[in-house]
Amino acid sequence: MTVREPVSPLSPLPRYAILVDVGYLYAAAGDLLFGISSRRSWRVDAEGLIKALEERAAACMRGELLRIYWFDAARDRVPTIDQRVVAPLPFVKLRLGNLNKHNQQKGVDAQIREDLETLARHGAVTDAILLAGDEDMLPAVEAAQTYGVRIHLWGVEPPYGTNQAERLIWESDTVDVVNADFVKPYFMLDTSRETTSEPPVTQPIPSPTAVFGARPPKPAPPPVRAQPSPVAKLGPSRDRVEEIGEHIAHKWILTRGRDNIRDLLPGPILPTVIDKELLIEGEKELGHSLRPYKEARDWLREGFWARVYREFDFGVGVSGKAPR
Repeated sequence: MTVREPVSPLSPLPRYAILVDVGYLYAAAGDLLFGISSRRSWRVDAEGLIKALEERAAACMRGELLRIYWFDAARDRVPTIDQRVVAPLPFVKLRLGNLNKHNQQKGVDAQIREDLETLARHGAVTDAILLAGDEDMLPAVEAAQTYGVRIHLWGVEPPYGTNQAERLIWESDTVDVVNADFVKPYFMLDTSRETTSEPPVTQPIPSPTAVFGARPPKPAPPPVRAQPSPVAKLGPSRDRVEEIGEHIAHKWILTRGRDNIRDLLPGPILPTVIDKELLIEGEKELGHSLRPYKEARDWLREGFWARVYREFDFGVGVSGKAPR
């Protein structure tokens, strides 16, 4: 039996807010339920989902709900039909960032950080539930905690590995997971996008395969396999390193968005900054440095590209590995 401490007369009355990064929530749930993180592939009962989140919070939080902040994006910040359904819901505040021509969200993370810090600074809440996964939330989490606000991080159950930044998990006061059974009633595949015998009135949105099919990958030099050396034998196994590379790519697709990752195509050469990030993430997952093992670094990149190519059905060979 849980014993709750009495509230001091000098303490603020318990009150909490729920801040939802809709881009993260939708992409992570779509990937969990259908293996598809593209938002155009399924429909969402947003009103039902919001109500379910509100009831879930009421069952585990003390005090009253201030409101739910629903952070989404729209082209030129003009609300979509679904967003117009959300906007008038009681105790719901719709916040819209911009959606650029590449369907990339702009300004959403900044709005979440600003609202969280403002609520904490003015003592509007004692607790905040944050449903997000990006490490960019970390400064706002730390700032809110300095004002005495407890941060409760919620995440969507990942198919494997994690879909939230490790440091964000570390710094939150509590961590909870929303599982497949919770989100499943509110997500359904959009069968209206299936092709029919009648040609569409408007031009269909081209798939990544169609977009990049006209841009063949840069020819890669023929593989040169180095002779095994005593040093190489001491390094990690190829299967393990490639698995980590695929895991990192999967996590980046969820947290950074398909459109951002698509910009890396056709590969297989990564920009220097991204390549360094991949190496750092790989070493964190592995638990030791890969710098003495050149082959292992190449395996990490191969695993990364294998997952990216599968995601976009682009340039994958028979073996399913990225081109070498």
